[in-house]
Amino acid sequence: MLTFRPIDLNKDRQQIIKFRMDSFKISFGHVEDFNEENYLTYVEERMEQFPEGYVMVEKDDRTVGQLELSVRLYGDKRIGYVHLFYLVPEERGTGISRELVTYAHNFFKMHHIQEYHLRVASLNNRARKFYEKNNMVEVGPELDGKVIRMKGFIT
Repeated sequence: MLTFRPIDLNKDRQQIIKFRMDSFKISFGHVEDFNEENYLTYVEERMEQFPEGYVMVEKDDRTVGQLELSVRLYGDKRIGYVHLFYLVPEERGTGISRELVTYAHNFFKMHHIQEYHLRVASLNNRARKFYEKNNMVEVGPELDGKVIRMKGFIT
């Protein structure tokens, strides 16, 4: 069983940096554009707005993932946004990612959101297939084709 707890920047600082750097490496093949201090400032600011959206995922007293969820405007529509959906490598493909999706859906429901988006690296086929399997569809390429925006709906 998974538990979700708010990120504690004092306790989780190194872990969230490690997870975000790994996600950069998986998505883009490098971490050259990653800035630790900017990332920590960003997380701190977002946690103030959405403390239940910035969470660590734990299994058997071990941190196995991280979620970063918020609500934002897309055009003139309020949408949910997944900034980070991360599982440690050894937990990928085990089926527990479905619980992260459920947590995200519940977060968006709590904020009365019916549509949510995320960006996935265009070359990250494993993640794209996972999102498609969870009923997300492609909206189109962004950032000169480096990423693809996808959207899903809360029912």
